[in-house]
Amino acid sequence: MTAPARIVVLTGADISAESGVPTFRDADGIWSKVRIEDVATPEAYARDPDRVLDFYNIRRRGAGDVAPNAAHQALARLEREAPGELLIITQNIDDLHERAGSIALIHMHGEIMRALCAACGHRWPWDGDMARSDACPRCERRDVVRPDVVWFGEMPYQMERIYEAVAECETFVSIGTSGAVYPAAGLSAEARAAGARTLELNLEPSETVTAFEEARHGPASDLVPAWVEEVLAAR
Repeated sequence: MTAPARIVVLTGADISAESGVPTFRDADGIWSKVRIEDVATPEAYARDPDRVLDFYNIRRRGAGDVAPNAAHQALARLEREAPGELLIITQNIDDLHERAGSIALIHMHGEIMRALCAACGHRWPWDGDMARSDACPRCERRDVVRPDVVWFGEMPYQMERIYEAVAECETFVSIGTSGAVYPAAGLSAEARAAGARTLELNLEPSETVTAFEEARHGPASDLVPAWVEEVLAAR
């Protein structure tokens, strides 16, 4: 059995925003321009799959134009220099953590660079645009390929593993999250109730800032490398 991670880190939109990835919930974010009901629900996909696929094609193209920033790189460094001690849970669907070198990683809201067959459940890597004419490599059906992302009304991935990791960790750190999206927003309270030290590293106070023992506010690209240095110095 694998030992539980000593440190669990939850990352959200603001860590990727510093790399140039558009956010969803800010005042001028994606949801201020596009209705969730039109592009990010199973019903939207059933009603107008071309529109949904085009929406995510734009997101996927944009993902190739950005690079990991100092915060992503610092977390990857922590994993390298403290092997087995860190688990990252990200709400982000981009691949910036992987490109920085992180391996111990859960994408609770899925991944823009992967595809999901709505018919047989097969998942596989994907780059480039996605169309209704694309076929699932396992069941060979068409009109069933979709981005492997969690839509509104769907359950986030690996929640049992996430809750176990949060309950067993010594330190829980939330980076760049709004505290507005559940169940992710409730993880800090879960960790604190289980006895973990809790820390928020955020551009500004989140909606759940009172659930943390300590909060530091500023750009993730400044705060995260500084925190990682503290952690490694204390080992």
